[in-house]
Amino acid sequence: MALNNLMNPSTAPFDIEDPINARILAVSEDKIQGFQTDPFGEVARQTGLTVEIVLDRVRAMLEAGTIRRVRQTLMATNLAPGALVAWQIPGERLDHAFDYLFQKDPFSGHVVIRSADPASPGSNYKLWTTLKVPQGYSMEKHADFLRHQIGAEYYRLMPAKRLFALGVGHVRRRGMPPGSKAPVPAEVMDVNIIVLNGLEWRVLMALKREFEPGEIGTGLWQGRADEAGVPLEIFYETAQSLNERKVIGRFSTFLEHVKPLADGQRVTRFNALFHWAVPSGREIEAGREVGRHHILTHAYWREGGPEFRNVNIMAVAHGTDKDLVLQHKAAIDEHLALIGMPVHYTNVFWGGRSEIKPSEISPLAYRDWCKSAGLDPDLMAS
Repeated sequence: MALNNLMNPSTAPFDIEDPINARILAVSEDKIQGFQTDPFGEVARQTGLTVEIVLDRVRAMLEAGTIRRVRQTLMATNLAPGALVAWQIPGERLDHAFDYLFQKDPFSGHVVIRSADPASPGSNYKLWTTLKVPQGYSMEKHADFLRHQIGAEYYRLMPAKRLFALGVGHVRRRGMPPGSKAPVPAEVMDVNIIVLNGLEWRVLMALKREFEPGEIGTGLWQGRADEAGVPLEIFYETAQSLNERKVIGRFSTFLEHVKPLADGQRVTRFNALFHWAVPSGREIEAGREVGRHHILTHAYWREGGPEFRNVNIMAVAHGTDKDLVLQHKAAIDEHLALIGMPVHYTNVFWGGRSEIKPSEISPLAYRDWCKSAGLDPDLMAS
């Protein structure tokens, strides 16, 4: 079936405005949680469409670049130590640093140039990345290596202490009114590193690799089981075990939400990183209240430190209209005020140029990378 898909590209509509595509994306972006033996069958069930239509449309959108990747996501915060990193870099080196981190560091994921009011704390930190360093290796040593490579003057590591929202569903958020929120506070997701054995790593590495258009079909996981060198039943059992241990995220179709699509449309135009400083000891309470707002794709407790006026709650929102994104921020601020949550300081950092890729998390891949970079892996250990 995969060969036939490659030889006969789909001719189905690939734009996000198509009603059937929008219906699929509203589910497939972030509603298929955990490991599913038949993820596209689950999309079909939730949308009321046939699995044949779902497969044809997803394949068409992936071939056209509307969907930039299809993959099983992982709870990487439970697999490798990670942090949001703000880099202070001279302006003339900013583009070089951006290109280096995106193209040459497999452990940097989101790479974004952000801006804020020039008078606000931290506005001199223009480059923001996510960083995951596999188990057994030092995030600080890796960041120090990167600092020398890109010519950064300084960097700030901000590991997530708790997560309150995680789900990038841009299509279903379009037209969402400011203030839309869950009836109860968000759940708290802990950050605990899980140790895996050799079989689990083999299954996990096969599980997370992106799907090519020709792989989008029935019997989705057989090829990945073959890649991991195990029978399909063992692959399923291992994946389910990893799911129960909170290592598996969601099965997702990721849209190209920054660059124009093949038909010239943009899924979003603006992405904002919101900052709040709340009293020490009330971070979880505040994070749960922030995280219940539906517009947010991410919300977490991170310590910004004195460089960012000691902010400790951060969240991300996307939209096609800047004023509307700010209205969503204002609605969250109003909610915090109504519940009596003190906010000592707040700010918005706007995203500009950005690239996104999954961060590598394999310890074996890290050793190989060290050798290719001329580094002794043992000296990079934590």
